[in-house]
Amino acid sequence: MISTSSPPETLVDVFDLTVRGHGQRLVHNVNLSVRRGEIVTIIGPNGSGKSTTLKAILGILKPHAGSVSILPDTRIGYVPQKLEINWSMPLTVKRFMRLTHRHSNAAIDAALATTSVQNLKNRELSVLSGGEFQRVLIARAIATKPDLLVLDEPVQGVDFNAELEIYRLIADLREQYQCGVLLVSHDLHIVMAATDTVICMNGHVCCSGSPKVVTNSAEFQDLFGARGAEALAIYRHHHDHNHAPNGQVIHNHPNDTADHSA
Repeated sequence: MISTSSPPETLVDVFDLTVRGHGQRLVHNVNLSVRRGEIVTIIGPNGSGKSTTLKAILGILKPHAGSVSILPDTRIGYVPQKLEINWSMPLTVKRFMRLTHRHSNAAIDAALATTSVQNLKNRELSVLSGGEFQRVLIARAIATKPDLLVLDEPVQGVDFNAELEIYRLIADLREQYQCGVLLVSHDLHIVMAATDTVICMNGHVCCSGSPKVVTNSAEFQDLFGARGAEALAIYRHHHDHNHAPNGQVIHNHPNDTADHSA
C-alpha cells in the first residue's frame, strides 16, 4: 500500500449504479469506490452482474441510473473476461500488443518483461498456454502504465500454480505503478490475500468487507500449500438477506445470520 500522510485519492466512485438489459435489471444500486494503491475484488455467482458493473465503469455499457465518476486523466488498463480472437489468423504477441494502441518497441518490451513473458514477443498467440496468454493480456493492459488496472477474471483457464503466480503479479503491479486495482474473481470464497476490500454481488451489493487471511491455518496450508497461503485468503460472507428464485430479496430475521455464497 501507499505510505502517505493524506488519504489516497479516489480513482473511481460508483453511486447507486443501475444497468438494464434484455428487459430486466442487470445490476441495481451498486455502490463502490477504488482508491489509488487499493485492491478491490468483486465476487458473486454467474450472472450476478460482476462483468456488467466493470463494463459500466469503463463506459462500455451506459448506466440507466446512478453515476460513475473517474478521476480526470486517469489511465486505465483493462483485461477483459472474454476476447474474441480468430485463432486461425497468424498473430504474434508483438502485433497483438499493438491492436488498440501504437505502443513503442520499448513500451512493449518493458510490459512483457514485467509480466515475465518477454521471450514470447515473436510467438504466435495460438500456441500460448492459458497462463502465458493471461500474462500477455496483463502486459497489454499495463503498457500505458495505468493508474487503474481493471481485470475481469484474470486467472480463468489457468491451473492452480499459475493462478498463484498471477495473483502475486497483480500485487506487484499495484506496488510498481502505485495504481488502484479492480478485479473480478471466479471464486466465491477464495481471493488474493492482498485484497483490501471484497464486494459480493448478486444483482446488487450483498455484502462487503476485508478478507480473512488464513496463512496460519494448518488446514488451509495442508490443502493449498504454504505458497498458496501466501497469495490466497478466505472471504466469509455475512448477508442480511436471501434471494428467492424469482430474484426477490428476502431479508432475514434480525437474529438470523447467513454465512454463504450469495
